[in-house]
Amino acid sequence: MGIRHAGAPAGLLLAAGEGRRLGTPKALVEIGGVRLVDRGVRMLHEAGCTPIVVVTGAAAIDVAGAVVVHNPDWPTGMGSSLRAGLSALAADCPAVVIALVDQPRVTAAAVRRLRAAYDSGARAAVATYAGRPRNPVLIAHEHFAEAAAGASGDVGARAFLRAHPELVATVPCDDVAAPDDIDTPEDLERLSRP
Repeated sequence: MGIRHAGAPAGLLLAAGEGRRLGTPKALVEIGGVRLVDRGVRMLHEAGCTPIVVVTGAAAIDVAGAVVVHNPDWPTGMGSSLRAGLSALAADCPAVVIALVDQPRVTAAAVRRLRAAYDSGARAAVATYAGRPRNPVLIAHEHFAEAAAGASGDVGARAFLRAHPELVATVPCDDVAAPDDIDTPEDLERLSRP
């Protein structure tokens, strides 16, 4: 497909799941009247990522400000969505920030910290919370193929990142974001509170 970019890292929002435990596709869930997919796209835009690619699957979604890529293999898990998103990016895309649609407390400030690590020479960067690696993550273009090859089932970039700790800059983000995800109606209720 080869979506063009403008020199900055692309943003890749994985939004294909059906939200089985939640009872509805997470991308369509609203917090404060804003769909999670729109929140994620806005966050990546605010962090300066371009283009923004949203990988969909269980639900057909139109998303302003993003290129939508449908993953027909979405039932197999996040790995196929990562592969679909990476394959949609142009060969000259320098890097990508990968975020998950169900983490509404991940912020543009966290993504900007990953970008700063990349600008300082890191070939991969991962946000950490309480010292533990979580999302979002950034991967430089030369590692797209290996990251895609290691993605399977519900494992996205984790296999690649664990296999190459020497490439990965860990970026503390506790003070600007949180990795809490929405899997159940109780999670949604908790994360909907200000």
